[in-house]
Amino acid sequence: MAYETLQTEQRDDGILILRLSRPDQLNAFTVRMADELEDFFRRANDDDAIRAVVVTGEGRAFCAGMDLSVDGNVFGLDESMQPTLADMDDKLDDPAFIAGVRDTGGRVTLAIYDCRKPVIAAINGAAVGIGATMTLAMDARIAADKARIGFVFGRLGVVPEACSTWFLPRIVGLSQALEWCYQAEILDAQAAHAGGLVREVVPVDDLLENALTYARSLVANRSPVAVALTRQMLLRNSAAPHPLDAHKVDSLAMFYTSIGDGKEGVQAFLKKRETAFGGRASSDMPPFYNEWIEGRD
Repeated sequence: MAYETLQTEQRDDGILILRLSRPDQLNAFTVRMADELEDFFRRANDDDAIRAVVVTGEGRAFCAGMDLSVDGNVFGLDESMQPTLADMDDKLDDPAFIAGVRDTGGRVTLAIYDCRKPVIAAINGAAVGIGATMTLAMDARIAADKARIGFVFGRLGVVPEACSTWFLPRIVGLSQALEWCYQAEILDAQAAHAGGLVREVVPVDDLLENALTYARSLVANRSPVAVALTRQMLLRNSAAPHPLDAHKVDSLAMFYTSIGDGKEGVQAFLKKRETAFGGRASSDMPPFYNEWIEGRD
């Protein structure tokens, strides 16, 4: 599918490079970009050519935050509405509610959260506001030495969005998350690394190749079904109220992978040969998977 605000580059090794592509506006985020990102990550689940995704920005920025130059409500919200907490349950999937009330960044991070493929952020420059929070649902963040990251919502009199109040404390701890959001400062790459937000800091010229190498290490010679399950199990089970909840899912996942790609994995190990996994993340997820995912609410 052709996008206006994104560029995609599918590589032979199964890694897809996704570029935020509004370079003249420092890849500033718009409602259109939100819609296209959500569409991309939903579609990626059914594309077996994509083993992992590396997200970066075209030009000198990753994403400079919401485009504040648009007319009307800059966040794309319908100010005539007066939504309630009950509406968030009853009308969540209503088209008018999606367009007029729901946080656009949150729709993107929920799509990334649901993705069955590892997603790596290659932060090549400024990543501010939604430019920072969209990366929190990704598996890892690698930053260029010139990158700048900011949770700057307090400066605008608004609050952290894109489900970041769920993700950020899990990544860096509650105290660090609170401090960064209260202070609303721009962090350099070294400070973001010291705080546990980014995996590593590399020279900007080496960033993309570094991220591609890392992404490849996560999926090469691995079962796409097992990778997809592992990603969702770690994301979801780590937030479950009791380890018994994880045990239930672990048991089913282990059962079905053991009679699927697990048979090939064991034989390859015993015979000391390369694996030839045949499972597809698009069509061969175990029978409990959809019920488990859809029952998250």
